[in-house]
Amino acid sequence: MARLRASSRERRRAGLEVACSDRYPDIIYAIEVAERVMKSRARPSTAGARDAFRLARHKWRAGERVDMSALSRELGVNRVTLYRWVGSREQLLVEVIWDLARCNLEKADAAVKDSGPERVIQIVSRFIEKVIAHKGMQRWLANEGESAIRLMTRYQAGFQPRLVEWLERLLQEEVDAERLDLPADVHEVAFVLEQLIESYVYLYPISGEKPRPRRAEPILRMLLR
Repeated sequence: MARLRASSRERRRAGLEVACSDRYPDIIYAIEVAERVMKSRARPSTAGARDAFRLARHKWRAGERVDMSALSRELGVNRVTLYRWVGSREQLLVEVIWDLARCNLEKADAAVKDSGPERVIQIVSRFIEKVIAHKGMQRWLANEGESAIRLMTRYQAGFQPRLVEWLERLLQEEVDAERLDLPADVHEVAFVLEQLIESYVYLYPISGEKPRPRRAEPILRMLLR
């Protein structure tokens, strides 16, 4: 397993994986099924669910509100079809935000050359920095602060467990390679890292204090060394 994970990291660094902008989150299976259904009904003019995700992602990253009525009009479908493709607005937003998160995590992983604790520290620090600086995230938190935070921090919404899982895989790679020695369960450490990320990303809407991403680095060093 460790060998497989290492080879995956090498492929990312070699640029052999599909670019982040061309990859899709966990709704990909539902998207493919929806497109097959639409084709079977002979409605080729109807925009696909993949287009719905792309449009929502574009609007969110540009700092625009993701409005389901506006999306359906631009896609040329009714709201019932749009909801059937992508679920609720909250579900669609989770997929859009996770796409941003996964992409930035993978970019950070590919850029970091360190191993062991330093690899984890640098990836998490870069990730916090990118998310805080992202215009779409800034606008979303400013306009929908409480509901946005609730969506990203509630386990049932789906974003938090994916981030914990990604961090857990990262930690496990280093543990399996004997480059990282953790005195606690890997999953629990991953959860603590996720909570640390939350505390910096949502600092301004919660407390009004401007976040400084690099402040997280000494805390990460204390946790991992």
